Amino acid sequence: MRFLLSVIDSLERMPHSEEERQAIDDFNEKLENAGQRLIAVGIDSPNKSSVFDFRSGAEIITEGPLLQSDEIVAGFWVIEVENIDIARALAA
Repeated sequence: MRFLLSVIDSLERMPHSEEERQAIDDFNEKLENAGQRLIAVGIDSPNKSSVFDFRSGAEIITEGPLLQSDEIVAGFWVIEVENIDIARALAA
């Protein structure tokens, strides 16, 4: 089964400490070694984004985030594991 693990952050996005960066690297390595990581991506601030809406033939391009929020998705992992219990354990 595939699961999406989202990294939630605030718009302030304080830089990661060396310990946090190491923990992220260790987690990525653990997932990679277990064959569970399909993709891992960090995402820039939504304030630097553009929204492209081509539904129903529209051609609307809007600068900035789709939705305003103090919390953002700052990155994500797509993992493949046997069941939701394993996904929850990894997310914890």
